[in-house]
Amino acid sequence: MTAYLVPIGMLFVSNIFMTFAWYGHLGDLSRPIWLAIVMAWGIAFFEYCLAVPANRIGHAVYSTAELKTMQEVITLLVFAGFAVFWLGERLTVNHLVGFTLIAAGAFFIFKGPLPA
Repeated sequence: MTAYLVPIGMLFVSNIFMTFAWYGHLGDLSRPIWLAIVMAWGIAFFEYCLAVPANRIGHAVYSTAELKTMQEVITLLVFAGFAVFWLGERLTVNHLVGFTLIAAGAFFIFKGPLPA
């Protein structure tokens, strides 16, 4: 059971780091761009320290397509929370419809082969 859950937890945490690396600087645009880049690289290092082992551990029980799909769904969940709580943006119905369609695609990746 650990091999199934540990990669998911690690991917969630790595996505939090990556979201801050990519978008965290938008909360304070007064910093010079070079400083934002250096800070982002520093934050991204920790993302990689979690994402790489998460994928190695997860590959024992998930296919590569499943890992990538999981990563994208987690990214959207983390990003939606970040946009609302860190950047103060509003999620609209269009966002929810788009996320739902992506989740539907994820369903088919994990469902297995469809009957012929």
